[in-house]
Amino acid sequence: MLADMNSFFASCHQAVRPELKNKQVIVAGDPMKRTGIVLAASYPAKALGVKTGMAVWEAKQLCPDGYFFYPDHRLYIDFSTRILRIMRDFTDLVEPFSIDEAFADLTGVMHLWKKTPGEVAAVLKERIKREVGVLCSVGIGPNKLIAKMAAGVQKPDGLTVVESVDRFKEIFWPMPVRKLFGIGSRYEKHLRYYNVRTIGDLATFPVALLKERWGKNGAMLWLCANGIDCSPVVPTSLDVSKSIGQQRTLPRDLQGFDRIKVVMLELCEMVARRVRQGKYVGRTVVLTLRDSRLTFLSRSRSMADFTDLPDEIYRVACEIMYNCWDESRPVRLVGITLANLVKREFFQYDMFGERDRLSRLARACDRIKDRFGEKAVVRGVSLTEGSLHKNG
Repeated sequence: MLADMNSFFASCHQAVRPELKNKQVIVAGDPMKRTGIVLAASYPAKALGVKTGMAVWEAKQLCPDGYFFYPDHRLYIDFSTRILRIMRDFTDLVEPFSIDEAFADLTGVMHLWKKTPGEVAAVLKERIKREVGVLCSVGIGPNKLIAKMAAGVQKPDGLTVVESVDRFKEIFWPMPVRKLFGIGSRYEKHLRYYNVRTIGDLATFPVALLKERWGKNGAMLWLCANGIDCSPVVPTSLDVSKSIGQQRTLPRDLQGFDRIKVVMLELCEMVARRVRQGKYVGRTVVLTLRDSRLTFLSRSRSMADFTDLPDEIYRVACEIMYNCWDESRPVRLVGITLANLVKREFFQYDMFGERDRLSRLARACDRIKDRFGEKAVVRGVSLTEGSLHKNG
């Protein structure tokens, strides 16, 4: 079973302020900080054309009488925690999938309910509505993939049961391939070259050709199109992070590598500190840049050794930027991520002790920040123009 909260961010604000029920509620960033896009909208706002990712000024034109809220992540986390607590009353096998979605495996507890899976889901929906104040759509199927797809069939406040893989094929094979979980615009575009336009087309396409084109991902797409998924519901899936990242939309566009590198170094410091706090190390650096035309670049590069040091993350991020970015393109957003994380079990020294020195320095700064705050000690570049600290 997958429970998917409907218009979650907007619904949380409506639950706190019941008078906003059935009103045009929109959660969006701050245009003054150039984060002015819609993050969530209630269904009355969606009915007027408001969409996620739309600029705030467009949303205000469509909903001049709408209620606009800045994101309140503490509120959303509180609501998400309460919802998970309710789901764990039904089964101990609950796996959070995102802040507003969670899987639950009912296989081992159905004999206790003496109800059908659909009737159990209806009880869950009613409890979430009554105790938390938000609506959810629930999908039920023989595996996680089918449950996820089923949850999207009826929104809002839907309940869809797909009993078998054969039933999955009847419902979803005629749909456009873009409707398949895991298929984005790029995959859709490439699949069109093979005349693959529906989920059924993909399911009957030779898997060997998909593997030749996309490797393991190609085989995974074929399995998904056929409703095959053997992954279990793992309650501890979020106990270990796979990646840690930070990104910032800049107050103004930056042009030139020297200016961009100031922000990159500060983000590397933030990422490395979070990695050390989690007692992780990682070896794959991902650099994300977006220009003034909102065109994204995201590239990754793996290092020989695992690290939690900002200088090593920064060095690889700079190499990516030099190789992949035109210095004349102004940058609007910068993101740094360290991926392929594992728990730190050892430290790899170098011959001349430079890594040891950097490690001791980073941990000394951690102790100062833990006691006196994040801005108690910063790098010298943070005092220059374009710094996140200076503009924050």
